[in-house]
Amino acid sequence: MAAVAQRERPARSRPRPEPRPRAARRERPRPRVARGVVWIALVAVLLAGVVAMNVAVLRLNLRLDDLASQRAKLRAENAQLASQLSSAAASAQIQTAAQAKLGMVPAEADQTRYITLPGR
Repeated sequence: MAAVAQRERPARSRPRPEPRPRAARRERPRPRVARGVVWIALVAVLLAGVVAMNVAVLRLNLRLDDLASQRAKLRAENAQLASQLSSAAASAQIQTAAQAKLGMVPAEADQTRYITLPGR
């Protein structure tokens, strides 16, 4: 066998610094369960708020529907009353009622006189 010459490593000129002692890590207790409970409670509160808002909107919509139906009824009633008023105010109706109840008759054209008032 052939002898392999081993190389000698030159000596290092700088000494290797001593390793610093590592500060002992403080293990902080991680309250994962507590954080999880906080998140669950937060989500539950938010969901309860959303449900409460939806219930409030539903109630307002029901009230709005009731008011819309009342408004439609009142408009129909107003139209009916306006029709009754216009038919009651018609001159033929008034003339018939005056003749039947009070015995009045229409005046003849030659019996009509106009008066001029002073100051006008």
